[in-house]
Order: sequence, then structure tokens, then C-alpha cells
Amino acid sequence: MLKICGIARSTYYYQKKHTSPKQRANGGRPAPGYSYSFEGRKIQDTRIKRLIMKLMEGDESAYGYRKITLALRMQHHIQINKKKVYRLCKELQILGKPREPRTTYPRRLANNMTVTATNQLWQMDVKYGYVAGLQRYFYTTSIIDVYDRQVVAQYRGKESKTEDLLDTLKKALLKRNIYAQKQQLVVRTDNGPQFKSHKFGAFFEANQAHLIHERTPNRTPNKNAFIESFHSILERECFRRHVFMTFEEAFTALDRFMEFYNKRRIHMSLYGYSPVEFNEKLQKNEVKAFEIAV
Repeated sequence: MLKICGIARSTYYYQKKHTSPKQRANGGRPAPGYSYSFEGRKIQDTRIKRLIMKLMEGDESAYGYRKITLALRMQHHIQINKKKVYRLCKELQILGKPREPRTTYPRRLANNMTVTATNQLWQMDVKYGYVAGLQRYFYTTSIIDVYDRQVVAQYRGKESKTEDLLDTLKKALLKRNIYAQKQQLVVRTDNGPQFKSHKFGAFFEANQAHLIHERTPNRTPNKNAFIESFHSILERECFRRHVFMTFEEAFTALDRFMEFYNKRRIHMSLYGYSPVEFNEKLQKNEVKAFEIAV
């Protein structure tokens, strides 16, 4: 047409393209108001909105716009992308609030170290016992000092929550006066859900001047050998020797065994003394100090 009229082609391309207010409001292109099915049929946006609301009223009520997009494609065979679904959900005012980013705490793997005194390395773990009379389990959380083998604190209860573990740890820290010592105490655990929780990590982050939390690599119980050994002793010398009919019986037997373990049970690695006796003699220089590589 330009050649017939004798007009240069550049003249046509030079003309300014005007957009209507509606086009400018939609990023330069008007919204068509419909989508196509995979069979080629037109599906109006009003119908798509009804389908979205139907999804929200059913089992898919927790879906975000990305999953709604997939549901519309798979269940209703609509060719639609997530951007359009986002716009339709926004018009319907059903978009959820974005999740607030949570503070994450770096995981420190258990490192090889040499323990030369008490309150340098503690190991902590959860174990369960069985109440035959009620056909229920109970839980114990123990914290052992690797050097003197003393269980510095223990929790026992019907549940094992992060709050319970933290309360037990706090009691142990106060009992051993950890906040007054200069060297940081390393607390080593496995990768149980309580130890990986946000609350557990936040506690160590707030007390990093005094505490370090280490977690063992997966499938490496040897990195937590001392608490694993204690739990083996607890199973063999306490739990297997009793048939508990109530929680009270189990807790009483456990408390009695812990009194024996800390104060009277012979440990050949502690020169034949109990953990409490060894600690007392160590402070009086009546036994020779040693080193433990873990």
C-alpha cells in the first residue's frame, strides 16, 4: 500500500502508537476476558472465577495461586498461567498474606575435640520407656558430662517437647555455674526434631558467649557415644528389670536409679569411683587428670 501511494516505508513506522487508558492500565495490552480450554473452547473469566471459588470451598482451600493454576489445568483443562490466576485471585480478594521470613540458625557439625576437664563437653539425648500397665510410653531427656560421666540433669515425662528440654538444660547450666566460666561449653546432640527446632536454636544464639550447640552428622551415633552408652546402661540396669504399671512407678524407679548411678555406681574408667566421687577427688587432686578424644 505504501509503495502504491508513493510513501516511504519509514513514514509509517515513524507514527507514534497511542494506547487507550484501559490498555495502559493493563500494562499496554487489554485483558481479553477469557481463556481457552485444551480443546479450543473459550472460557470466560467469570466462569474461571467461579471455578476458583469452588476450589476454595473444597479440599483445595489451602492452595495458593500456583497450585490453583495447576488444579485449573488438570481438573478443568483450562490453558491458563499463574500470572492470570494471581490477577483473578486478587480481584476475588482471596490471596493469602505472604509468609514472614523466619530467622535461621547455622548448623554446626560435631567436631573432633579433646576434653581435659569437666564442663567442656556435654552430650544430650532423648530416650523412651514403656509403661506396660497403661500400654503407654514415657520419655527421658538426659544430659551427661563427657569427662566425669555425671548426668547433670534429667527430664522425665509423658511428652518430650522443646520447652521441656530447654528447661532441663537451663537447670543443668545453673547447677554447674556455666555462666561464670570463661570457656564456652559445647552441647552436642543428634538431629532430633526438638534439637533442630527454632526455639532450641534461638536459645543458643542468645547465649553464644557461653554455649555452643553441635549436631552430629546423620547415622553417626559414635559422635554421641557417651550419652548412647548411658542410655544402654539405663535400658539394661533399670528399664529391663522392672515392669511398670503406672507412670508414677516408672518415674520413681528412674529417680532411684539416677541416685545410684551418679553417687554409687562404679565406673572403671573413673578409677572405680562413681561420677560424684570422682569429681570430688579430682577437685582435691587425689586422682590423676586425663584426656578424652571425641
